[in-house]
Amino acid sequence: MSVPYIELENFFSNFSFCVLFISMIFYWVRTGFFYGESDNKNKNKRLSVGMMLANFSLFSLLVCRWKESGHFPLSNLYESLMFLSWSFTTIQLFLEKITERKDSKDMISLYIGCITSPSALFTNAFATFSLPLEMQKSSSLVPALQSNWLMMHVTVMILSYAALICGSLLSIAFLMITKDFNDTESMDEIYSQNQTKQKNDYTASAGYQEEEELIFATNAVPLFSSKKAQSEFSFRKMHFSKASNPFRKMKLAENLDNLSYRILGLGFPLLTIGILSGAVWANEAWGSYWSWDPKETWAFLTWLVFAIYLHTRLTKGWQGKKPAIIASLGFVTVWVCFLGVNLIGEGLHSYGWIQGS
Repeated sequence: MSVPYIELENFFSNFSFCVLFISMIFYWVRTGFFYGESDNKNKNKRLSVGMMLANFSLFSLLVCRWKESGHFPLSNLYESLMFLSWSFTTIQLFLEKITERKDSKDMISLYIGCITSPSALFTNAFATFSLPLEMQKSSSLVPALQSNWLMMHVTVMILSYAALICGSLLSIAFLMITKDFNDTESMDEIYSQNQTKQKNDYTASAGYQEEEELIFATNAVPLFSSKKAQSEFSFRKMHFSKASNPFRKMKLAENLDNLSYRILGLGFPLLTIGILSGAVWANEAWGSYWSWDPKETWAFLTWLVFAIYLHTRLTKGWQGKKPAIIASLGFVTVWVCFLGVNLIGEGLHSYGWIQGS
């Protein structure tokens, strides 16, 4: 006896939400309380399994919707949000894959999971718990969407939204990490200041002067005359090795900035292709390439913001906080373009909210 598609959809929807929630909590707990352990890399791979399960579950949900309705599952806001959530998990897995070979000490993949997993969870939760039931049901396409451009235009646009949102979140994280740094400070300067501070803190403590050369040369625990001194040294060694020291923070910030630049560099051409394909489709459906309705206007504003971001980085050579602030502004424009305009329910794209309202 075959299981109805609606039951499979409910199962995959609930399962993906639970897995995303558990994965997000584990990413946060792992980063906050167990950072710096020697077996970090193996444990982080186990965390990626949760995202893989969520990714597979969301993909299966979309396939079931496709089989049930007979058309590509991007006809309303519910399906678009689920596709966006799947895109978030795909980008996160891709970022973790390209960073796992070179972050054995800093484990940037942990921070990527902490930053991107909430987006996948919240879009999933909004689609599942906030949208009306009639929106969540599969239905036939409205006449405006009965075109081969549906798969091309909407898929590329949502993939671009996912890439731009993830890249913007990495830029916001960069700004939070570097809030105590000057934008002109380099990693060499931070490293030199950090080494000097650690050595001064160490030599300023009574009873450590004689062991100074041994400690900094070998990192071994010296034979102190008292257990109290040995315990104090162990504490200091642990403190120096944590990710809170400025050099490690600066290195993490640079990695986040580079990843943000790469992801935004991928999202921008996707957004450009999506806008151009949408213009061609609009001319076929409505007789005009551009109508300046709310969705089109905000898509153009979003394109303009990230065009300025890439221009400042490629032409002006900006790095650090200035382009990150521009990307942070883009985070707002993307969400307004994707979700805010749909919630207003006005314009030529209002069918994406509630059909027939």
